[in-house]
Amino acid sequence: MTHSFHPVHSPKLQPELHQPWYKCREYPPSPRLESHVASFWTMDFRPVPDQIGHRVIPDGCVDIVVNLLSPASRKAAYVVGLTTQSEVLQFSEARSLFGIRLYSESARSILKTPLSALKGERIYLEDVLSLKGMYCVEEILAAQTIPDILAVAEQHLDRILADSDIAISPLVYQSMQIIYDRKGNLSVTNLANQVHCSERHLRRVFDQEFGLSPKEMLGIVRFQSTLQEFHQGRYSSLADLALKYGYYDESHFTNTFTQYYGMSLKGLIRKR
Repeated sequence: MTHSFHPVHSPKLQPELHQPWYKCREYPPSPRLESHVASFWTMDFRPVPDQIGHRVIPDGCVDIVVNLLSPASRKAAYVVGLTTQSEVLQFSEARSLFGIRLYSESARSILKTPLSALKGERIYLEDVLSLKGMYCVEEILAAQTIPDILAVAEQHLDRILADSDIAISPLVYQSMQIIYDRKGNLSVTNLANQVHCSERHLRRVFDQEFGLSPKEMLGIVRFQSTLQEFHQGRYSSLADLALKYGYYDESHFTNTFTQYYGMSLKGLIRKR
């Protein structure tokens, strides 16, 4: 099933990042994994003087990251939990990374643990998936090409999902589908009414599953939906874009953008 939510990341928005020493690419999953995997990605980084760091922004997803330069599978892969603010990573050594970006509502069926246990943390994959995680990482490190890595990752994900006995919470799944369909542009009260539960219960369920409140998840999806439209240039003015996504005014929009992106919208437009 094709997913309606497709988060955008800084390399697509900042042309100055397209340098020989910094390469990022995204790869779509096969149709059978589209409801679980937002994308596969690679990042190759070589330190140079006065370089720009790698900017990570909130996207409502969880990432499994594999260090392709690791000499051994142990400690070579880790899981990055949900984030609510941007971070700029500075590397002093060369990096070659492969990532699997998982949708939050279905990540538990792969990771076997609620995302609340991973919020803002980086946890070694072997501590989450034990031997299954180790086998996957060993094969990824042994792969010779990106297509080979993608094939290994998809094969292991298929196996994990086939063996999974963890059902996605109907309330969580339904809530996230509404959030995606509305592009985050609705209130917590409206969301609770649509899934036929109290706001208090909805907040409790989101906290237990994601470690985020419904309001925080709505804000991230709305930001990412706005970012997608900004990236594609489908707007007549910033004021119209802000109004379309329910921001009170352009000032509210720009302040929220800076909060999540870590850079002002005007600064990003200048770079573009």
